Amino acid sequence: MTRRNRLTPSVADVRRAIRESFERHGVTSGDWILVACSGGPDSLALAAGAAFEAPKLGLKLAAVIVDHGIQKITAEVAKNTATTLAALGFESIEIVPVAVGSEGGLEAAARSARYEAIDEVAAALDAKYVLLGHTRDDQAETVLLGLARGSGARSLSGMSELSGRYLRPLLGVTRETTVQACRDADLDVWHDPHNSEERFARVRIRENVLPVLEKELGPGIAEALARTADQLREDDEVLDHLAEHAYQEVVNAGPTSLSFSANALLELAPAIRYRVIRLGATTLGGHLHRSHVLEIDRLLTNWHGQKPLTVPSVRVERTGENIVLKSAKTLKLGAC
Repeated sequence: MTRRNRLTPSVADVRRAIRESFERHGVTSGDWILVACSGGPDSLALAAGAAFEAPKLGLKLAAVIVDHGIQKITAEVAKNTATTLAALGFESIEIVPVAVGSEGGLEAAARSARYEAIDEVAAALDAKYVLLGHTRDDQAETVLLGLARGSGARSLSGMSELSGRYLRPLLGVTRETTVQACRDADLDVWHDPHNSEERFARVRIRENVLPVLEKELGPGIAEALARTADQLREDDEVLDHLAEHAYQEVVNAGPTSLSFSANALLELAPAIRYRVIRLGATTLGGHLHRSHVLEIDRLLTNWHGQKPLTVPSVRVERTGENIVLKSAKTLKLGAC
């Protein structure tokens, strides 16, 4: 039997957010919707809301529960979560154990393993969307992490509601609301102890930084940070669009290299020029940080016969009036 729960303000807020997200992003009767659920309050509130809204639209509902195996209790948590999801009316529920490595730290390794597992289940179902339970509070934490790391607009713009097939309907909903929605629906929630361990930067922001900001600057900090992320994302999307257009206008693409007229690049505004440089490197398999982009830009703005640069996966040199980017991997192969 599926669960029937009373309607409260928190339950209504979660359902409304999911319904409006579905409306914005064009779900169609018969589509599979996959919910990634950890058993925590955010993803469980999301699952309950989706279980209420999906049948009204003729959607087929599935869930994936990733067991990271980092803690002994997680296998039991996964089974209990599956039982809860079955009671909510999910048609398909899959528990996926994963092996978590160590590259990039525990958080990054767990995230990589989790998304790989989710992607595999989504592909097997041909799911229209994968729903993730990120909230407004998660968005605020992401923005603060970006600020602390000196990141650019792309990082400070936080998480998009829609990224590929990943859909985050609850970005406008607070964590307090999801917790209350689970209480109101009498859902058996798991509170991951890692979410209170201060060895993780995100936890320190949640437990220490945001409360201080709320105390010293007044309430509504999380909402203001999320609003800032929205505005930055809008600006960043426009700049990316302009940069893509400019790139097509100025690039001269060869089989293993790209070249740009130095004068053509200099005519571009710095915000566009930096994106064009980064886009060229990305095309060749490189991944540049801002410091790398600025090094390359000095071949334009402060040219005095510098030697070629080698940045991650890309070799860059100025030859006369051109900036030439070559794949470092291709150069190595050619030297063999």
